[in-house]
Amino acid sequence: MYTAPATEVESAARPRWLGVGLPLLAGGAVAGGLALLHFRDPHVQGAYGFCPFKELTGYWCPGCGGLRGLHNLTEGHVVDALHSNVLILPLLLAFVGWMAASLVYGWQGKPIPRLPKVLPKPALWVMLALALLYTVFRNTPWGTWLAPV
Repeated sequence: MYTAPATEVESAARPRWLGVGLPLLAGGAVAGGLALLHFRDPHVQGAYGFCPFKELTGYWCPGCGGLRGLHNLTEGHVVDALHSNVLILPLLLAFVGWMAASLVYGWQGKPIPRLPKVLPKPALWVMLALALLYTVFRNTPWGTWLAPV
C-alpha cells in the first residue's frame, strides 16, 4: 500500500487562499504606504528625512524624487510624477505585474516568483546599466530636466 509523503498530503489539504496571503499582505503594506504618502506631503522639506546618497555626494540618486512622484500619482498628477522621477511609472507597472503574478502563483500553490527567476541575468544587467546611466545623466548640465521637482 502506497502512503504519500507528508508534503504531498499537506499541500493537497492546504486551502488556496493561504497561498495568496503573503502577496496580499505586501499589497496591504504598499496601500498603507501610499495612503501615508497621500496625506503627508513629501514636498515639504524634511517630511520623510533625507536621501543619504544626496547628502553624502551632492548628486541625485536614481530614487530621488520617488516619494514625491508617488505622492503626485496618488493625487492623479501623472505629469508631475514624471517630473519628480521618470522611472516611477515603469517601476510601478513592473511592481503591479509582479504582484499579479504572485497572486496567480500563490493561488495555484506554486512558489512566488523572485525577480532573478522572472528576468534573465542579461535583462538585470541592462536594467542596472540604465539606472547608472540615468543617475549620471540627471546630474549633468544636459540632464537638469530629469532632476526632481
